[in-house]
Amino acid sequence: MTLEELRVVVVVYTTAIVPIIILFNLYLKNQLPRSILNIFLSTFLICALGWELWFTYGLYAGDPVDLRRSEILNQFIPKNINWLMNSLADAGTIGLGGILLTGKLMGSDRAVFNQWKIGAFLILLIWCISQNIFVEMFLYYDQLSVGKDLSWAPLAPTGPWINPVLFQFDDRTITLHGQIPWLLMTPILYKLTMYFQAEDDQ
Repeated sequence: MTLEELRVVVVVYTTAIVPIIILFNLYLKNQLPRSILNIFLSTFLICALGWELWFTYGLYAGDPVDLRRSEILNQFIPKNINWLMNSLADAGTIGLGGILLTGKLMGSDRAVFNQWKIGAFLILLIWCISQNIFVEMFLYYDQLSVGKDLSWAPLAPTGPWINPVLFQFDDRTITLHGQIPWLLMTPILYKLTMYFQAEDDQ
């Protein structure tokens, strides 16, 4: 296993499992708001059904993940749990992490999501797109490189057919199709947060 492959394995499992440990610990202490759990579960389902399952199995006009990466990664992150690990990371590290970051930067953990605020949305959008660019460029760059097609998916409607390279860094490329899911997911995440927090406040 190369150092880069080890890094992928560590990052995938850490970003998927650590948020669950934190949420479970908060639950045991009776400090887990229902809204946070609802946001986590909803985000997990939307990401899984919106693109992670499609990208993992190459369900429509795409290559499955086991054909897009090395055999050692297939052994350590089997295809049948790849979508699960990615969706857990999407919901916990990215989704809840972005909500927490947005609340902190706006000066209020909860009140910022009581109503639509363009500043809060832009922070969340920058977070979601930035992490996705980082993933495409430094974590999954070999799996997402030009010539390795990602499936069409409900939250990746451009499919492999409309997928220009947005920019390139050395031999690593950032493509439109790879960025679309989080571009569409950010307003959904913001709306989910507002909805479930309003339920908590009733």
